[in-house]
Amino acid sequence: MQIQIKLLAIFICLPFISQSQENTFIYGSFESNSQYLNDDEGLNFYAPSDNFRSNNYLQLDFQNGNFSFGIQYESYLPSALLGYSDIFDNNEGIAQYYFKYENTNSEITVGSFYEQFGNGLVFRTWEDRQLGINNSLRGIRYRFSPLKEIEISAIHGKQRFGFEYSNSVISGVNSNIDISEIINLDKFSFNIGVSHLNRYQKLDAGFGEPENVNVSGARLDIFYQDFYINAELAKKNKDVIANEGEILSERMYDGTALQIDVGYSKKGFGLNSSMRRLENFSFYSDKLAEGNIYNQQTLSFLPALTKQQDYLLTNIYVYNSQPRLVINNIEKRVGEIGFQNDIFYSFKKESFLGKYRTKLAINFSYWGAVGAEFMDDESYNVDFVGKGNKYYQDFNIEVKNRWNKRLSSTITFLDLSIDKGVTLGGPVGVDGNIDAQVGVFEINAKDGKNRNNRIVLQHLWTNDDRKEWLGFVYEIGINNNLNFFISDIWNYGNSEKLHYYNFGGSYSKGNIRLGANYGRQRGGLVCIGGVCRFVPESNGYNVSLSYSF
Repeated sequence: MQIQIKLLAIFICLPFISQSQENTFIYGSFESNSQYLNDDEGLNFYAPSDNFRSNNYLQLDFQNGNFSFGIQYESYLPSALLGYSDIFDNNEGIAQYYFKYENTNSEITVGSFYEQFGNGLVFRTWEDRQLGINNSLRGIRYRFSPLKEIEISAIHGKQRFGFEYSNSVISGVNSNIDISEIINLDKFSFNIGVSHLNRYQKLDAGFGEPENVNVSGARLDIFYQDFYINAELAKKNKDVIANEGEILSERMYDGTALQIDVGYSKKGFGLNSSMRRLENFSFYSDKLAEGNIYNQQTLSFLPALTKQQDYLLTNIYVYNSQPRLVINNIEKRVGEIGFQNDIFYSFKKESFLGKYRTKLAINFSYWGAVGAEFMDDESYNVDFVGKGNKYYQDFNIEVKNRWNKRLSSTITFLDLSIDKGVTLGGPVGVDGNIDAQVGVFEINAKDGKNRNNRIVLQHLWTNDDRKEWLGFVYEIGINNNLNFFISDIWNYGNSEKLHYYNFGGSYSKGNIRLGANYGRQRGGLVCIGGVCRFVPESNGYNVSLSYSF
């Protein structure tokens, strides 16, 4: 506790310290998220003994000329928020630090860093505090640009796992080359890149399992006027398969990944399409971490390529990517293949839909198993596509309209089908699908006192799982600083007829934001940017504070 008080005192004084140093810039942020859990017999939820939980982050960065360094202090006392990995529980301290030097054509970082190769198929480390993910590398990174059109980077280190580090060593190189700049193309942009990543780990399983596992990738980006195409291909060499700390077989399997994105856009119209095929392409810094539900120690970045939903009921049945190879007595699958398409169109002003530009967005996607034939010896023959089980399919349509300077509306409709194992947990491709439709009507209106009022009505129809839901949200912005909300989603179609109510508000001024709410948390997947974590149902108070300087 004393160290927390000292760090908080330093944090308060930092803005004044930074003003006294002419050549040194000091900046950073503080974030605190806390909850107090209550028993709730209606949810069959009983608060644990450590019912007060808190995640706290203090980040400090210093820069002086070409040199910079920083630290991040974290505290999870007495435990991390519910639904986060227990590796954080009852831990505090300096979780990561870095020292960096950079000039016009090179940069070297020692300590903790984040990096991404291409789209992330081969490698990506990042932090998302809402998901409980921080898989930074601690080691050394070197970037070098011999020409402005060429960038080469190399990394070497160990991946973060809570306040510890994985028992493997990660090394890699990445390059980006702007061909169009080299040969002086004006309206045509052409870039290529190659990546390579190595994981060195001794598993000591006793049957000659590989100590080095490599992933290599190549990609290209083409832009011509209003058109673009991005393609990336990656291959992982042979490795054993595992699940939650256990090696499942002495047989070894390789893996592949392919992603293609194409798009076209001009004023008032846009079209984007993505296709991806993943075969046995989950990759972790610790092989035995494969299958963990907290996204810890991941090396490849494989988010679900579906529409990112904004509403309470459209987020009940969400897709989580399925890149793994699984072979057991219950389920057999080798990965996923599918596509996502987005179409955007803006109508002309003064159309029959309103005085201002009406915006139409259509999205549809399909994801399913890669077709494969499994043999008795745990080998398999795989198709590029094949006839595999459907994992997820959806169709979204959204119409946004501004009727005047004070009134706007959004109408959304979602039709979906999702594998029960994906959304509820359990074996995938075994128990069938859930089919559902969701309708949403949102209105934003400014009243006579210029306060913004937001009302959202939602309904979910399904004959499966927990049946029908009704949702309601009301938000009022008192002014630019103060906001209040109340919401409820009612599972009226289920025999228990549960309400998941919530109310609270936030206050923000300058770089400070304080938020508080009380209510019930619906259990299930919570997804941000296509990456998901499971949260259990709960009841409690939540308080958040953030400040940046």
